Amino acid sequence: MLQVNIHEAKTHLSALIEDATKGTPFVIAKSGKPMVTVLPCADAQKPRKRIGFLKGKITVPDDFDRMGGREIASSFQGME
Repeated sequence: MLQVNIHEAKTHLSALIEDATKGTPFVIAKSGKPMVTVLPCADAQKPRKRIGFLKGKITVPDDFDRMGGREIASSFQGME
């Protein structure tokens, strides 16, 4: 397991965390003595999938953009 001193960890923290989320945990040491181990959270390893997450679960009617048109139009008739 990779071991880095505190100064190096502060300098390269973003890159070290990125590597940890990809499965490379590391140890932060002080004067060569291991102090903490940095491991990814379980959720950090799962890619977030958002686009298309309801595909196949819902359907959009063909007239979606016209739904309620009459009711909306009647709400505005007579207004000046």
